[in-house]
Amino acid sequence: MLRVWTLATNTLREAIRSKLLYTLLGFAVALIVFAIALSQLSYIERERILQNFGLASIRLFSVAIAIFVGVNLIHKEVDRRTIYTILSKPLSRAEFLLGKYVGLLLTIWLQLGIMVAFFVGTSLLTGAPLGGSHAALIALLAVELAVVVAIATLFSSFTTPMLASFFSIGIWLVGNLTRDLREMGARSADSTIEAATIWLHRLLPDMSSFDLTLETAHGLTIGASSLWIPTLYGLGYVGILLVMAMLIFERRDFR
Repeated sequence: MLRVWTLATNTLREAIRSKLLYTLLGFAVALIVFAIALSQLSYIERERILQNFGLASIRLFSVAIAIFVGVNLIHKEVDRRTIYTILSKPLSRAEFLLGKYVGLLLTIWLQLGIMVAFFVGTSLLTGAPLGGSHAALIALLAVELAVVVAIATLFSSFTTPMLASFFSIGIWLVGNLTRDLREMGARSADSTIEAATIWLHRLLPDMSSFDLTLETAHGLTIGASSLWIPTLYGLGYVGILLVMAMLIFERRDFR
């Protein structure tokens, strides 16, 4: 674990120097601040407009950073030939991959904290309410980002950054629609379509299970099961993805 943590901290230091990370983070912060001006265009529900826009910006840009920074994790090491030096040390490929994953996840959570700080600041400045539902939403967003980083790590373990980006974005987008597709399949008269949508929902990550935007926007009470069930689901999915990535990475030829 010490070797994994050492690699994770090195990955964190490397990732926070990424220009792409600061570019996306800057856009996210700008949109959160812009939400103040946008909310002033309405005479009703200004606070809800402000917070919905801000939370949507946080989620979108956090996922974008997780994907576009994550898919370059291994490629950079291979492209610069530094992976040969790293793997020549008493460090297994599984430990290397796990260290990279933990380092990137810490980076993503760090930028999430920065965005949340700006969101809280704008909410307090405009008098928008903050409560436990907001904390629950951010907590599940952190779990969702752990899943997204695992997806990016999986694809980066065997393909190019461009393809890994397309695959990761596609999985995330479809993962937000699997519940709707399952419901559409249930209403279909074709049993094949119904079975296909059910298995699609089972196999792909159910990203909508991490989204509490609707409950937060309406000030609804969020039960404990709405937190721990998606959290366990997300952690289990991360474990499966990382095991798959390690198995593929162990068999990869870098020559």
